[in-house]
Amino acid sequence: MAGLTLRIATRKSPLALWQTEYVATRLRKLQPGLEVQIIGMSTQGDKMLEAPLAEVGGKGLFVKELEQGILDGKVDIAVHSMKDVPIELPGSLHIPVILAREDPYDAFVSNKYSTLSEIPKGGVVGTSSLRRECQLRALRPDLKITALRGNIGTRLLRLDEDKYDAIILACAGLKRLGASERIREILSPEQILPAIGQGAIGIECKVKDMFTNAMIAPLADTETTHCVKAERAINQHLQGGCHMPIAGYAAKADNKLYLRGLVGTPNGSHVLRVEGTAAFSQAEALGAKLARELLELGAKDILNIRN
Repeated sequence: MAGLTLRIATRKSPLALWQTEYVATRLRKLQPGLEVQIIGMSTQGDKMLEAPLAEVGGKGLFVKELEQGILDGKVDIAVHSMKDVPIELPGSLHIPVILAREDPYDAFVSNKYSTLSEIPKGGVVGTSSLRRECQLRALRPDLKITALRGNIGTRLLRLDEDKYDAIILACAGLKRLGASERIREILSPEQILPAIGQGAIGIECKVKDMFTNAMIAPLADTETTHCVKAERAINQHLQGGCHMPIAGYAAKADNKLYLRGLVGTPNGSHVLRVEGTAAFSQAEALGAKLARELLELGAKDILNIRN
C-alpha cells in the first residue's frame, strides 16, 4: 500500500470529524502503509443554523458539498451520518459501506429532571426535529416544544444556560463525543421511534471507483446494512424527507429483521405506527410493505398536508 492515498471528505463539526477519524483509523489498520487524508468541508446545513431544517432544504444540505467533492475528483470518499443522507443519490455515487451501528435511540438530557415523565406541565423541551416534536407532543401535549439547532456542544451549552428544561439528542452522538454522562434517560422506541439511519455511519464513493470500493469494503457490517436499507426503504416509498415526521427503526429479533415505521403530524394529533418482520434478505421489501401499510392507514393525507 506504500504510496497510495485515500482522501476523505467530512463536515467540520466535532461529531463529523470524530466519525471520519474513526473511519480513517480503521482503514489505516486494515491497510498498513495506506495514507489517509481528511479534508474538512463546510456544507449549507452547517451555515444555516437558525431556521428549522424542514424550512431550509432538509437533510441534503449536509451532504451536497461532500458529494460534489467526490464528483470533482477532489476526494475519494465521504463519511456521513446515515440519518443525514437523502434517499436519492447522484447517479454515479453510491453508499457501499455502512459500519456497525452505535446506540440508535434518542436521549433525554436535562440538568433538572431524570426522566421525560418528571418534567412538569408547561416545561420547555428543545428540538428542531419534526420527528421528535411529533412524538413528544403525542406523549406530552402539555409541554412546550421549542426550536434548538446547532452541533451537540452548542445544544448542550444552551441547555446549561437554562434556556430549556430538557433537550432531546441522539445517544450515538453523545457517546461518540464522550458525553455519555449527560444522558439522563434513554428513550425507548415506544416513546420516541428513532430517525431512519440513526447511529449508523455510511461511506459514499463513486460506483466505478474499483480501488476505493475495495479499500472500504471490509468496514461494512452486514446486519446494520440490512437494517438501514429496510428503514430507508420506508422513506423511499413514502417519498419523505425532512419536511414531515417520519421514523423507522430495524433490529435483529429471533434471527429475523424486525422493522417499525411511523408517520405523524408535527402537532402529534395523528401518529400512525406499523411493524413487521422478514428475513434479512428481504429488508427492502419489508420497508416497502410497511410504507404501503402506512399509506393505507392515512399517511398519504398527512404527507399531503405537509407538501
